[in-house]
Amino acid sequence: MVELKKESFKGRDFIALNDFTSEEILHMIDVAARLKSESKAGIPHHILQGKTLGMIFTKSSTRTRVSFEVGIYQLGGYGLFLSDRDIQIGRGEPIQDTARVLSRMVDGIMIRTFSHQEVVDLAKYCDKPVINGLTDYLHPTQILADMLTIKEHKEKIKGLKLVYIGDGNNVANSLLLGGTKVGMDVVIAAPQGYKPVPEIMALAAQNAEASGGSAAVFEDPLTAAEGADILYTDVWASMGQEEEAAVRRKAFAGYQINDTLLKAAKPDAIVLHCLPAHRGEEITEEILEGPQSVVFDEAENRLHAHKAIMSLIM
Repeated sequence: MVELKKESFKGRDFIALNDFTSEEILHMIDVAARLKSESKAGIPHHILQGKTLGMIFTKSSTRTRVSFEVGIYQLGGYGLFLSDRDIQIGRGEPIQDTARVLSRMVDGIMIRTFSHQEVVDLAKYCDKPVINGLTDYLHPTQILADMLTIKEHKEKIKGLKLVYIGDGNNVANSLLLGGTKVGMDVVIAAPQGYKPVPEIMALAAQNAEASGGSAAVFEDPLTAAEGADILYTDVWASMGQEEEAAVRRKAFAGYQINDTLLKAAKPDAIVLHCLPAHRGEEITEEILEGPQSVVFDEAENRLHAHKAIMSLIM
């Protein structure tokens, strides 16, 4: 059974990686690794026996839903799926009312939605831990799984160069914040109009100064990829941006992880993608299915990372 350092985590919200210290982030990764090891060995870990997680989805999902629902079950608890079609929030009930009602019935809430402010407000009015399963601004649970995957394949995290190619979106934002917290060199390659916002870059710079990492933004993906330990990408048009797809395909032409880009990275570089992938757009079929891709290890690690989060804060 995994032993947890609960004191600094219990009852806290998991909204942004920047809310945690580098030591706390590394501890979460360590807990995730140990929970994964126990799962593979068939060792039960009912850390949350009898606990209930309410799971609010206003954005559909594969990995987030399955990982949290399976994860809370493996921890001995129960996950309650709540789509915006099933609860009153979808009919205009204020988030503060939903928060106060659910607080009296569940032991934790995970929400995956569009507006980041909605998550902040939910946490403000909820007296149980709230987990940010994704917003248009941040995707911190994904990045914890990414870090677990990187540590498994590189045996370390600090000092590695991670290069993200594409839209400066929620994944890029959370990579900048989380990566610089733990001493990584995080580089974003994005075209004009799609770079991370100045607020995120300023926070990443502060983190990097404290951890010994760095944060940078380039327009040329080939220059950015030089000497990379990790190449990472995401779709060019995220959920809710479907009407922009044609414009974005034109803007991101050339921002693709392919053989040319992979050759600019280190010979032993690994490739990440948060999925779902549009093969032939942001990444080629050959790279996604190739020997340097650890994309499906990364997807599996959502389960173990999310179990670590729930175990610690619930």
